[in-house]
Amino acid sequence: MTQVRSTIGTKQNQRDTLRSLGLKRIGDVVVKEDRPEIRGMVATVTHLVAVEEVD
Repeated sequence: MTQVRSTIGTKQNQRDTLRSLGLKRIGDVVVKEDRPEIRGMVATVTHLVAVEEVD
């Protein structure tokens, strides 16, 4: 997943979620395993990240 929008003006829990996913700034990319915990975190910040499947 890639962070595509800034955290300015977002709620604290959304900023914390991005940080725990390993995203710090726009353009950061992380690869995470497809697990229910990760899906829930992505659902919280879906408007700030772009998600794509990688083989």
